Amino acid sequence: MNLTMVLEMAAEGFGDRAVVGRRADALTAARLRDLAAGGAAKVREAGADAIVYLAVNGPAFPVALFAASLAGVPLVPVNYRLGADQLGQLLANHPRALGIADPAQAEALTAAGLSTRTPGEWLAEAAATVPETVDPADTEVPAVIIYTSGTTSKPKGVVLRHENLASYVLETVEFASAGEHDTALMSVPPYHIAAVSNVLSNLYAGRRVVTLEAFTPERWLSTVREEAVTNAMVVPTMLARVLGVDGDRSVPSLKSLAYGGAKMPLKVIERALREWPHVEFVNAYGLTETSSTISVLGPDEHRAAISSDDAAVRARLESAGKVVPAIEMEIRDEDGEVLPRGASGRIWVRGNQVSSEYAGLGSSVDERGFFDTRDRGRLDAEGFLFIEGRIDDTIIRGAENIAPAEIEDVLLHHPDIDDAVVVGVPDDEWGQRIEAAVVPRSGTTVDGAALREYVRERLRGSKTPDYIATWDELPRTPTGKILRRDVVRDLLGERAAS
Repeated sequence: MNLTMVLEMAAEGFGDRAVVGRRADALTAARLRDLAAGGAAKVREAGADAIVYLAVNGPAFPVALFAASLAGVPLVPVNYRLGADQLGQLLANHPRALGIADPAQAEALTAAGLSTRTPGEWLAEAAATVPETVDPADTEVPAVIIYTSGTTSKPKGVVLRHENLASYVLETVEFASAGEHDTALMSVPPYHIAAVSNVLSNLYAGRRVVTLEAFTPERWLSTVREEAVTNAMVVPTMLARVLGVDGDRSVPSLKSLAYGGAKMPLKVIERALREWPHVEFVNAYGLTETSSTISVLGPDEHRAAISSDDAAVRARLESAGKVVPAIEMEIRDEDGEVLPRGASGRIWVRGNQVSSEYAGLGSSVDERGFFDTRDRGRLDAEGFLFIEGRIDDTIIRGAENIAPAEIEDVLLHHPDIDDAVVVGVPDDEWGQRIEAAVVPRSGTTVDGAALREYVRERLRGSKTPDYIATWDELPRTPTGKILRRDVVRDLLGERAAS
């Protein structure tokens, strides 16, 4: 199935329904199809072999996604926060691309030799071009190439083919299942897999999508009310900031709130469930390489956990839920042996939506077709998945492997801590020593020595941080992932200055 079939089905099934943009000037499904066809004609006219999108989210993004699909080239959404060197290296991989960039970024694409236009110019060109009737591109042609965030290594281009993304949509969404006035609010940037998957899944469901170009908690709340938003997706740091707003936090139209991208602090989701009891919460875990969601903690599980006196049931609020039907998952040890329920190990997955392919590097699945997510986790007796952090984040202290997430969980359960990160810092004696940075709850102060004792009482001495810094905020990507390399650098600098 080619992605353009999603657009074609929407245009034929509910062509007059608004599907993209604010109520005042939203695009209908039929209009989106026309603009995509016009955009595809411009791609072919330019002889481009990709569309590089270096701009904030907005109507130009879905037009670019489907125009690329019609033209038989990949869409390459690029992080507009990259430094000049990283951006230059990335653009060198796509010298024949057509570029779409915000005015502040256009010079970088032009300097790389790309024919470039702003999102407004792109939409105007697409509207002014007489679309041609073309057959959908071969499904083996890459649909999207998304470069990983590079928080722990050099960014790699994840190749998502039409089959991968279409499988995700068909397995998770019922066609035309949304109400005529249902509206989704998208707050993540276009270079995140959630932006791509939400364009596809909401269009297939028939739900209008509104984007927030730059997130602030106040703007998020006002947009939910002004646009009568029924569905939204946020990362944990966004939800924490929304709940921290002084004043009106009501969201009367909101029916469903999905979250993911990073670990959700227990105290944040508990507060959200209490404050918005009419909202159905969904925790979705996935990766770029898996075309988005592979496990879900649904509304019923949230309600059961928050209302239960059983510690095991309540603990499920900190899980990523259960694996979706289209995905097979195994937890393996370092030798590749499958582990029993309850044991921690590497998370491996298999399914049609799993790409596991990197540009220029080929596929990275094993002989059975399983992909190593490089996440550590465990499945409990009931099949709930608990994520324990990235394998790459593991601290090796002497001969012991230590998962930072275990220590972070303890710190985050402290009543005066709002955010926490634990990292391994180079050490001549142990190889690495454990250090942490915490963000205290507003109006409180914390003592590092007391926090270290708090951890020692709940874990053991070898897992107690040697040093805990107190910061105003932690360095994170726009999608909520902690920039651990920056944390290590800043901790080393802080210790050197003391």
